[in-house]
Amino acid sequence: MDLWIKPHFLTINSEIIMKKIFYIIIFFSLSALMFSACTKDLDTEPIDPDEITSGNAFDDPAAYTNFLAKCYAGLATGGNHGGDGEPDISGIDGGFSQYLRQYWYHQELSTDEAIISWDDATIKDFHYQQWGTGDNFVAAMYYRIYYQISLCNEFLRQTDDGKLSDRGTSDEWRTKIKAYRLEVRFLRSLSYWHALDLFGSVPFVDENDPIGASDFYPAQLTQAELFDYIQSELKDIEDQMMAPGTNEYGRADQGAVWTLLAKLYMNAEVYLGQNRYADCILYCDKITASSYQLAPTWQQLFYSNNDQIPETMSEIIFPIRYDGQRTKTWGGTTFLVHAAIGGSMVGTDYGVDGGWGGTRVTPQFVEKFDMDTDQRAVFYTDGQTMNIATVGDFTNGYAYPKFVNYSMVGGEKVDGYAQDFPDTDFPLFRLADIYLMYAEAVARGGGGSMGQALGYVNDLRTRAGVGTISESELTKEFILDERARELAWEGHRRTDLIRYGLFTSGDYVWEWKGNTQQGRATENKYNLYPLPAADVNANPDLDQNPNY
Repeated sequence: MDLWIKPHFLTINSEIIMKKIFYIIIFFSLSALMFSACTKDLDTEPIDPDEITSGNAFDDPAAYTNFLAKCYAGLATGGNHGGDGEPDISGIDGGFSQYLRQYWYHQELSTDEAIISWDDATIKDFHYQQWGTGDNFVAAMYYRIYYQISLCNEFLRQTDDGKLSDRGTSDEWRTKIKAYRLEVRFLRSLSYWHALDLFGSVPFVDENDPIGASDFYPAQLTQAELFDYIQSELKDIEDQMMAPGTNEYGRADQGAVWTLLAKLYMNAEVYLGQNRYADCILYCDKITASSYQLAPTWQQLFYSNNDQIPETMSEIIFPIRYDGQRTKTWGGTTFLVHAAIGGSMVGTDYGVDGGWGGTRVTPQFVEKFDMDTDQRAVFYTDGQTMNIATVGDFTNGYAYPKFVNYSMVGGEKVDGYAQDFPDTDFPLFRLADIYLMYAEAVARGGGGSMGQALGYVNDLRTRAGVGTISESELTKEFILDERARELAWEGHRRTDLIRYGLFTSGDYVWEWKGNTQQGRATENKYNLYPLPAADVNANPDLDQNPNY
């Protein structure tokens, strides 16, 4: 098996080691979840119990690095081959179920920033805001989150001091594994934050829970309890993580931990009903005082070589990494690049072999831009109508080819390695988001410096080629629109609109919100996604989200 995410440490060279780890994960971790819809097709016994056990899977210490690779790869690929073969969760193919693709559906398709023309199952229900408890895509996101959590739990379970002593693990490897465990705890916290933000009150499992017990059902934590858990995990590891920019690119460091804490505090009023904007500012300050710098241009952040140019990498705090020769997933940036191309657009203009004619933007999003000067207004309008009379027609709505599979080298366009699978990394966390979170937290009364907030926003606007604003113009409403212009399609919009009370509200509507072209208010229950009906039915300790 060739599971590869760009950094050298994530290259899986040993088929035998990875196969052992894969079976250990199935036996120990997935069976522990007790989520029937996710695990119903998985055999809960090792395929070769005489040879592949938790005792010998780690005879070669490199297996620990390979297992860590799988924990990172869980964000990037849909299956165990590094592409979409052997999908990690059942009931949906590896491409559709890939973590980032599903997260993007939930965070972007449900908002003014994206609409899709396809008729795959219930996919249009995201934009219509009319999903239900049996929605296959919602279930896929839920189970993908818990699959990722299960990977992290099993890594931590297999690397506790007792097991390392039993295996006679060397001091050199113990030191490496100690650092690996911190990264895995960050990755688990990231997925639990996604669970909190998307689903609210959810089941909780960690490495201390029993394995495979037929009478074990994960307890359901309240939003406040899960918030406290994520906060405590991140604060416990923050001082032990490698300093910003000192870990291998693509791996978590202090900057990633600080960013996740800032985002947790930015949305604390939603999760807890408590204002934590001062804490958000505190962690934004930690990031801005470190080594991160804005890239010279906005466009270069979304080129295929965004992992190779130091001035670009200096803005990206935590990416999900892709490579056209090795990851080969139909999710991630493969989806983001291809699905945004259709109509009269030519795929090779964007470094790929063709378009899928899927994703566009609403006119309400377009109207936020100065189309003449804003370099972030990368809309394709030739043959496209601004309004969307027919959702299923790609030419209805402006195209938005933000992510591309080419780079600019010496003023010349250079395509990625492969035209079917882009090389473009996805910047899950980047410095521009920190600037805007700081500014919003200041505007909401969290303290900090209004002058600094204004400077951050104007730095972004100057980079984008638009005019600077005055302090009186720096309102939280302005910042919301600036977040849309700067961060569109990067997985923030749903969370932002909910924080502003505009996601389901009639105070802000966009075309086809509520399944009408003019848009309408929807029920407040859609501020959270439902727990899958199959999971609620399988676990007597689970309560469904209100009004589903």
